[in-house]
Amino acid sequence: MNNIPSKYNPKEFEEKIYSAWMEENCFKAEINKDKKPFTIVMPPPNITGQLHMGHALDMTLQDVLTRWKRMEGFEALWLPGSDHASIATEVKVVEKLKKEEGKTKEEIGRDEFLKRAWKWKEEYGGKIVEQVKKLGNSCDWSRERFTMDEGCNEAVIEFFISLYNKGLIYKGNRIINWCPDCHTTLSDAEVEYEDTPGKYYYVKYPFVDNPDEFFIIATTRPETIFGDVAIAAHPEDERYKHLIGRKVIVPLVGREIPIIGDEYPDMTKGTGALKITPCHDPNDFEIGLRHNLEQLNCMNEDGTMNEVAGKYNGMDRYECRKQFVKDLEENGFMLRTEDTDHNVGTCYRCHNIIEPRVSDQWFVKMDPLAKPALQANKDKKVEFVPERFTKIYTHWLENIRDWCISRQLWWGHRIPAYYCQECGEIMVAKEAPPKCTKCNSTNIKQDEDVLDTWFSSGLWPFSTLGWPHETEDLKYFYPTDVLVTGYDIIFFWVVRMVFSALEATGESPFKHVFIHGLVRDAEGRKMSKSLGNGIDPLEVIDQFGADALRFMLMTGISPGNDTRFNNDKLESSRNFANKLWNASRFVLMNIDGDLIDEAAAESNYKTEDKWIISRANKAAKEVTENLDKFELGMAAQRVYDFIWNEYCDWYIEIVKPRLYGEEGLDKDTARFVLIKVLKNMLKLLHPFMPFITEEIWSYLPNVDNRLVKEQWPFYNEGENFEKAESTMEFIMEAVRSIRNIRAEMNVVPSRKARAIFVPSKEGIKEYIESSALHFATLANITEIKVVSDKSMIGEDTASSVIDGTEIYLPLSDLIDYKKEIERLEKEKTKLQGELDRVNNKLNNEKFMSKAPENVVAEEKEKLAKYQSMMDKVAERLEQLNK
Repeated sequence: MNNIPSKYNPKEFEEKIYSAWMEENCFKAEINKDKKPFTIVMPPPNITGQLHMGHALDMTLQDVLTRWKRMEGFEALWLPGSDHASIATEVKVVEKLKKEEGKTKEEIGRDEFLKRAWKWKEEYGGKIVEQVKKLGNSCDWSRERFTMDEGCNEAVIEFFISLYNKGLIYKGNRIINWCPDCHTTLSDAEVEYEDTPGKYYYVKYPFVDNPDEFFIIATTRPETIFGDVAIAAHPEDERYKHLIGRKVIVPLVGREIPIIGDEYPDMTKGTGALKITPCHDPNDFEIGLRHNLEQLNCMNEDGTMNEVAGKYNGMDRYECRKQFVKDLEENGFMLRTEDTDHNVGTCYRCHNIIEPRVSDQWFVKMDPLAKPALQANKDKKVEFVPERFTKIYTHWLENIRDWCISRQLWWGHRIPAYYCQECGEIMVAKEAPPKCTKCNSTNIKQDEDVLDTWFSSGLWPFSTLGWPHETEDLKYFYPTDVLVTGYDIIFFWVVRMVFSALEATGESPFKHVFIHGLVRDAEGRKMSKSLGNGIDPLEVIDQFGADALRFMLMTGISPGNDTRFNNDKLESSRNFANKLWNASRFVLMNIDGDLIDEAAAESNYKTEDKWIISRANKAAKEVTENLDKFELGMAAQRVYDFIWNEYCDWYIEIVKPRLYGEEGLDKDTARFVLIKVLKNMLKLLHPFMPFITEEIWSYLPNVDNRLVKEQWPFYNEGENFEKAESTMEFIMEAVRSIRNIRAEMNVVPSRKARAIFVPSKEGIKEYIESSALHFATLANITEIKVVSDKSMIGEDTASSVIDGTEIYLPLSDLIDYKKEIERLEKEKTKLQGELDRVNNKLNNEKFMSKAPENVVAEEKEKLAKYQSMMDKVAERLEQLNK
């Protein structure tokens, strides 16, 4: 057994320990039919990513669950991987190409561009993987996956073809979200909505049969007026139902459009009527289909206006808006404008405003897939923790639109669709067909687009385990047990995994979805580059160690709620690690030679030994129960309270006289119990703080395995000592009470005193008399006296009442009367000076007339404070002078 270093320094062992875990395959999961599997798949971070606090929280939660289940005896697999991040990666490679070679991707061609992209992935893509290891993640790195590796790619192609053959994937000209800056489509889930200041423009549309009469329409996007094909009003709206069927003229455009009746317009909002531009609004698109309206696109893919906009052709959309509004005003078509705030859809990647537009794209038909996903939740096959997040899941599925899955990018899973250039036939297949299945032409070209990243990551829980092949891993580890993710990604990813898994495997991909909140800054703000309030976990680890960061993130959290990054909490976590280190070092320094066996120790357990064993046993039970309920914050706090308060502050202090005493069974038993409980509390803490617990474990006597491979401390009814607990609870309460008396009277802890007890319950006398050594050790009580009546006390005392007894301490033991009177007289003189000064101010008319109200109020508060202090000093002096 080596000597544990005197100072806690995580830099000396964290990297060393992680390397040892990896070398010894401590995290590798095996197929073991004698053990139950426990599986978590890591939400794959983007290969363009940098470790941030959100990752740190998400991964620590997963690691706590995985390490706990591994110790419980499950075959625990935490499967890691990374995501190819189509848009983000393509942007990075395009930027690098432009900067280093001055070329565009089009200039070098698709094949060459993809070579550069793969090279970039190899060079930079593994960066975040190395960063997450710094947290101590116990992933099975031998199974690490990438969303574009050979196996995942095969799964994506297989799934696409399967859905296509079932009629669940189709190509169609429909409304989509378009990013004019990234030049690609986005799914509904990839559009982030931001409250943006804007305007309502109230525009006059002249009636065809009476140009002096106008229909007023309010719009926030006047540049789309060029795409207007109708005006819609609710058929029951008393203001407009008599106008349905008439026609109006699009102002400055001259085109005649009809007024139609449709139930979509909200009669209570705005003017209650809508201009219909099917090519530029998803709701208008649906209205257009219902009424067989023309689709008129007035905007180009780059956000400029096209020929439909007439003289505004070629202008940027916002430049056009400005000029068109000016022209409407000058020509008398603008009734008024008013300021407003409205939700504007932006690209999740570049944060520029998206444009809805009609485009020929690939879509997934969502209704047939959404229904089984809703049913799986109703049948409790997939449950959310906390349960309230079920509403987001069900709401999104109940209101889901068909999912646009094609992206105008080169980096990603290329759509396995092939077009005959002669007859236009579409063929969907794993490989390019040698000839057209319709006209036999060999002039065939593959679709240029790639699939939405979420299409591939939706297969993550099963593609990573070998699907579409029925691998041994898939049969053993699937379905997975828990998905850990933030509440901001429920519809992005969780929904897609559920309906994809149900369709592909017939089973829900996981039993529980454990939702956590965001890590906000100390002021509660979301961490962001724009605010400059982000905190780099790697810098925190370098300064405080990974354990301190992990424990800070775990304490005080609750499922589904945000947490704040707090430097005080971080310092507290490091102090906790330091406390554990020093306590462990103290214990080990007092272990000399072999420990006695358990049977010998059990026969000599003292009350305090039974108490700490029982408390450790209950702590194990409560921590396990909290982990079972995904209350990881409560579990962490329970471990903290047990280690800091019960083991370190009480038990170690209680047994010091035994450790410092003569050799013998009492000393040997104390040493045995110290190590026994230390081992169990290290096990309980290990999932939260794996490095320090593993390091301390390595110095303990009689350990054969790494701590990561040890068994979890399960509750043992045989170690439940209720009597010892109640006895020690009484002693501790009495000690706390005596300490409080000393503190209130400013008595130094080292001053010795006597204590007189007046029990009020049966059996308390026995507790008191048998605990004389504890009172001496913990409260510096040199003599204990138990009396049956207060009249037997007989001298000036300070007292306290606890359940079962009254406690009296003779004042003569606590204070030197002469010195205390001298001190109080000095205090009285000082306070009188302060009172005179304040009274002089408040009695000064000049001060009272000129001083601000708040200054006068402050002086009055001081007067009250000093008078209160003077009253207490006078009362104390009167007591001492009796």
